[in-house]
Amino acid sequence: MPKLTDPACAPQDHLARQRVALVHQGAIERAAGIFRAMGDAPRLRLLTLLGQGESCVTEIAAAEGEDLSTISQRLRVLRNEGLVSRRRNGKHILYGLADQHVADLLFNALAHASEGRADLSRFASLNPTKE
Repeated sequence: MPKLTDPACAPQDHLARQRVALVHQGAIERAAGIFRAMGDAPRLRLLTLLGQGESCVTEIAAAEGEDLSTISQRLRVLRNEGLVSRRRNGKHILYGLADQHVADLLFNALAHASEGRADLSRFASLNPTKE
């Protein structure tokens, strides 16, 4: 009787389907950093807020009911991973999603997490219909 730890097949059974890495290791590491940054619920909430449009730290802190320093720290992590961009507008620094790739990633993650559970129409602004 085979042990439960024995594989059901042998490596030579699959020589015709040998797998090769299609993505450079650097891209894998970068993607892992992006997912780590997005994997924190408060930072993910900030991304959904910024998906509605640019905001300054004061607006974000008020919307989240958090201290400015807490919001700034979360934005720093998101910015370091290239998920959030910032620009100066007079004395204000406005934060927004870095690009459409981030919006698509965010929308797809939320859509997947919400499948069969909730109406996603409120997230529609994150993924506008492309013509």
